[in-house]
Amino acid sequence: MARRTNEIGISMALGARNGGVQWLVLRESLSLLVIGLAIGLPATLVATRLLRSQLYQMSPSDPIVFIAATLGIAIITLLSAWIPSRRAASIDPMVALRYD
Repeated sequence: MARRTNEIGISMALGARNGGVQWLVLRESLSLLVIGLAIGLPATLVATRLLRSQLYQMSPSDPIVFIAATLGIAIITLLSAWIPSRRAASIDPMVALRYD
């Protein structure tokens, strides 16, 4: 957020609404979440097949565990992006433009 304060100030000075500024911040985090899940889920499936002997009372592709882990990561990512996006939407444009 510190890197993008000037960018946010310019867009707010040009008339961006709070929702638009929040979406600007959230979009970056969501794209990283999608990329991470697209790489991580297949890699995890491969890794569990390799570690089958070390998994205690669990199948290598237990859907409950995969869904719970994916939802947990998604919720934490959204929460950690939503808080700074609300803060960014409340920035005074003049303060943001002077920020360096």
